Amino acid sequence: MSLKNIIINETGHFWEYGWKYIPELLLPTMNEISKAFFTLKKDKIFLRELNSLYKNYIGRPSPLFFCENLTHKIWWAKIYIKNEGLNHTGAHKINHCVWQALLAKHLGKKRIIAETWAGQHGLATASICAKLWLDCTIYMWKKDYDRQRPNVYYMELAWAKVVPVYEWWQTLKDSVNAALKDLINNSHNSYYLLGTACWPAPYPSMNVFFQKIIGEEVKKQIKEQEWVLPDYLVACLWGWSNSQWLFYDFLDDMSVKMIWVEAGGKWIKKWKHAARFQDKKIWVAEWFKSYFLQNKDGQIEDTSSISAWLDYAGVSPQLAYLESIWRVNITYATDKEALSAVQILMETEWILPALESAHAIAETIKLSKEVGKNKTIVCNLSGRWDKDLFITAPKLDENFIPFLKDITQ
Repeated sequence: MSLKNIIINETGHFWEYGWKYIPELLLPTMNEISKAFFTLKKDKIFLRELNSLYKNYIGRPSPLFFCENLTHKIWWAKIYIKNEGLNHTGAHKINHCVWQALLAKHLGKKRIIAETWAGQHGLATASICAKLWLDCTIYMWKKDYDRQRPNVYYMELAWAKVVPVYEWWQTLKDSVNAALKDLINNSHNSYYLLGTACWPAPYPSMNVFFQKIIGEEVKKQIKEQEWVLPDYLVACLWGWSNSQWLFYDFLDDMSVKMIWVEAGGKWIKKWKHAARFQDKKIWVAEWFKSYFLQNKDGQIEDTSSISAWLDYAGVSPQLAYLESIWRVNITYATDKEALSAVQILMETEWILPALESAHAIAETIKLSKEVGKNKTIVCNLSGRWDKDLFITAPKLDENFIPFLKDITQ
């Protein structure tokens, strides 16, 4: 059976992973969304409207760029970058936001609820809500609300209401919980526009379907440039993020090796990281079954990453399934390696990667040195780094903080 048919399915099961362990109050809402999605994914009129927005609003297809300077600097494997940072709003997130906003309108919903990590999902959500005249409320945990201020500013410019979450540990799951409370109280007129495959069915299958256009474009683009499929695909990993969408169209091409790169954080041996597969444990949390980092008491473990997006404690059910059948290889890059990758890519190609994608760039550089000159690597660059300016710049430029103090006086 095709792996692609397993990864997108109506049951919500991916072997022993996935499904929907949800409160009874949410069951009608989830069933309504599932029925609409599996109908609309075959609707020619709906898909025509979607493809028009992909082309004319998002700006697809995004380029597959041969990093000639970086390749020559390393002088080994050919390195290509799928540059999703050139999409409207600056990341891959806009792909599924357009899809879900259209789905919400089809369901007659007038209001969109969302949570966001680094802000790119929130920004994309606010953007398409402004385009389609939908009310928008976005929940963002307080730590990222502060350190991702540029994206908060952009969301508010689009008339989105951005709500900082102070409850409990002020983490992602607390933002999700705040959004869920809103949904339960307002399900009659609101749609929860989720930015990940880490949630109950039908969201895992939906988000793969919404984003698989990335891999479809890569398969066509790489054949135009190299005449053959790539040898390796590399992408950063938290829940499944941009990697699922790059990899999906290649799942049945067993000659193509797939590498996911987790957040190694500050110190992998001291649990200052977000690398779930260093100590994987199956658990039901956030209303689905998958791998989660857990502490000694069986609760969700604290995580650490320089990236404001890779520090989630769980992974999507599809990823857990693919790892269990050895279809993917999983590694990690540290904060230090990610920062170094930002500098190298800027020095050679003047492409500014988001810190999430910098983890994948770091692994791509290492892999290129190992596999030899006759191999081809495609790395997914999920977004640009302007959202990370206030994280990255102080670490790379000692004059950045004094500059900020000067201009604000």
